[in-house]
Amino acid sequence: MERWNGKVAVVTGASAGIGAAIARNLVKQGMIVAGFARRVEKIKEIADCLKDSSDKLHAVECDVTKEESVTVAFAWIKNNLGPISVLVNSAGIIKESSLIDGTLEDWRSVFDVNVLGLCLCTREAVRMMRETADEDAIVIHVNSLAAERVPSVPGFSVYPASKRAITGLAMTLRHELAGTRIRVTNISPGLVATEFMASYSVFSPETMAAMPVLNPDDVAAAVIYVLSNPPHVLIQDVVLRPLGESW
Repeated sequence: MERWNGKVAVVTGASAGIGAAIARNLVKQGMIVAGFARRVEKIKEIADCLKDSSDKLHAVECDVTKEESVTVAFAWIKNNLGPISVLVNSAGIIKESSLIDGTLEDWRSVFDVNVLGLCLCTREAVRMMRETADEDAIVIHVNSLAAERVPSVPGFSVYPASKRAITGLAMTLRHELAGTRIRVTNISPGLVATEFMASYSVFSPETMAAMPVLNPDDVAAAVIYVLSNPPHVLIQDVVLRPLGESW
């Protein structure tokens, strides 16, 4: 990880859960991290808890569903932090709904964040990465096991489909970046114990306590693993499952 020391990483959805864990762990590894979120005060709280490293985590207000918000956020990074070496697309939402009785508004909100927001952030990051084409760079998508194995969970609606789209987007991006030094990795965890899932009626705190789950730091450790490999090694996909998970 030494070669990433002092390099700039962008982590979307960095105010809580998996994104917050990834941001914290990258800072501990010596990276300068721009944490994207609408709730920037949450990122500032995380920075305040990082002893001797608070100046390495920067809270950047960004709504990934708004193109202008994304372009402004990346322009701020370029002007204040410098070139980007790592992008971690961690922002994601789920709307408890259904395909039979759901609303277009709910479906669209999921795709706006999970798919189109990822596309916007990837586009802006890659544009900056290509300006320093001689340097190593990585794009990491935080995907989901639900992209491959759709569980029978009431209300999952379009969420698995949105994650399946990320798998295809990663493949397409690799084709577009052929001949560059930019690598693309998918990390697909199973059930992770976060406030993201705690807000879902099926996954009450009592239910989660009785189920095999990962924690956000497990996913952050996978990010560190991907980054720790030498530049000639492409980790295409990482799948993480809690021991005992049956779906």
